[in-house]
Amino acid sequence: MSRLKPKCFMMPVLRPLPDWISSSVEERKKASLHRETEVIDAPQSISPTIDGTPFLSFCSNDYLGLAAHPTLINALAEGAEIYGVGSGASHLVCGHLSPHDELERALSDWLGVERVMLFSTGYMANLAVLSALGRHCETVIQDKLNHASLIDGALLSDASVRRYLHADLSSARKLIEKQSSPSMVVTDGIFSMDGDIAPIDGLINLLSDSKHLLIVDDAHGLGCLGDQGLGTLDEQGIAASSVSALIGTFGKAFGAAGAFVACSNAMAEYLTQFARPYIYTTAMSPAMAYASKSSLDLIRSKEGDELRSRLNSNISLFKECMASLPFELMPSDSAIQPIMIGASDRAIELSAALREEGILCTAIRPPTVPNNQARLRITLSAAHRHDDIKRLCDTLERLAN
Repeated sequence: MSRLKPKCFMMPVLRPLPDWISSSVEERKKASLHRETEVIDAPQSISPTIDGTPFLSFCSNDYLGLAAHPTLINALAEGAEIYGVGSGASHLVCGHLSPHDELERALSDWLGVERVMLFSTGYMANLAVLSALGRHCETVIQDKLNHASLIDGALLSDASVRRYLHADLSSARKLIEKQSSPSMVVTDGIFSMDGDIAPIDGLINLLSDSKHLLIVDDAHGLGCLGDQGLGTLDEQGIAASSVSALIGTFGKAFGAAGAFVACSNAMAEYLTQFARPYIYTTAMSPAMAYASKSSLDLIRSKEGDELRSRLNSNISLFKECMASLPFELMPSDSAIQPIMIGASDRAIELSAALREEGILCTAIRPPTVPNNQARLRITLSAAHRHDDIKRLCDTLERLAN
């Protein structure tokens, strides 16, 4: 009988790295811009636990409090039981299962569009749309404060990128009028770090007589605003079919994961052929698609209306309580309510002080926001009670004195 030779385990030898890697990190630390990942050891909610300590959270994008909703938990388990966990392939190979198709059809019906395409993440959806469409555009014209994924998607297209002053239709008009051939205009619906709403109706008017494309990423509006949660477009009386493509995510108000692009049949056919992040990426989990369909049903239901009403009540209460405090609350009517601080080190100090009081609120600093515009990004949820909001405001008042 042969004897197996014992394996000789060697300590791993790390390949040397260039000095700029560590020096770049040190520069971030010195500028109070260093970031770290923190582990939450409980379900996503307004009451997370970190290292055994409970907190009251105001920094999650779970706007309707659905991330740990029993309906979604049961749907995810049921979807996994029926369809498994992994899709196994891209949509165009053999990874497009029944839950994907059913979710796409339900979203199309909800939004009133011809087609919906699913993606693994909102970032991936934005890269896909802008890189594929931008290759045929002279210029991609973007709001100055658009999300990083929209900027990156445009850069991948090799088109010229121009950015107009934030939410400024006059500035946008000047850039549009300079274009000698069809281009693409891109905006967030709700701006993720400021919380204000884009003047989409004004952009549509600017483009009414042109062949320019209009792309809207409504990640923070869908589910929260409008009739049945139809988002920023519905809030402004605009049909989703009025824009070239509407991008949404399941990772925020839906309480799930993944994303989608809502568009016409012709646009979907083009993206299917030319959007590389769609063609070459494994499809989202069929179990997650199954759960996201349950989330959509809930958002469209009477319970969804009640959750949106509760969220709006919380937003109003927060703004009312903050009005008398010595803080600059940025102009926003959405669930994103930023408090402008300015200096990064001061924002970190205030965030740390809140943490000592059992309240989580992340300091947002450059390069996520412009220099000298660090802030506390307060995000409100339908799950927050009025007492939670009063506790936050009372604590801020005490820390200001």
